[in-house]
Amino acid sequence: MATIDTQPINKNFLSQLGFKFVINKTPNINYFVQSINIPGITLGSSDLQTPLSRIPIAGDQLQFGEIDITFKVDEDMKNYLEIYNWLIAVGFPDNFDQFKGIDKTRTGPVSGLIDPMTGQGVYSDATLTILSSAMNPIHQVNYLDCYPLSIGDLQFTTVDTDVNYLTCQAAFRCRKFEIISL
Repeated sequence: MATIDTQPINKNFLSQLGFKFVINKTPNINYFVQSINIPGITLGSSDLQTPLSRIPIAGDQLQFGEIDITFKVDEDMKNYLEIYNWLIAVGFPDNFDQFKGIDKTRTGPVSGLIDPMTGQGVYSDATLTILSSAMNPIHQVNYLDCYPLSIGDLQFTTVDTDVNYLTCQAAFRCRKFEIISL
């Protein structure tokens, strides 16, 4: 094999700045997202015990890590409240009517969380579009059946001399994600 055959066609590096992120259930978050990750994937394993040594055997179940986003909070707090209300509806800390009030815009894998009349539930799909150095879409990451795990705190303070607009972190889980080359 010649050395020239092993050279990549595209020698540009992937930029962390080129992305667009959309969560279907939270349209007010989409414009303000500052960072997002593609979570890690773990394949379980087990060991086959022998008299001499343990032999590792590949597992058959994947576990997908958490999706972490950071976003600027808008002045009306609409984007913060979208996730806050979603969490309250899923967790219904005070009464069962809080769960009934959820905006059911996505079906989910758990039958107990699906509205039997509409087939819609507490989950939402999300899409991360990765852009090239020329800002053209090159990959799309489809997160399927996402739900919120947590939303970070908002820290108000009067000690700063400059205006530092509030940012917030949120964590999500998904059933799985797919990466599609465009």
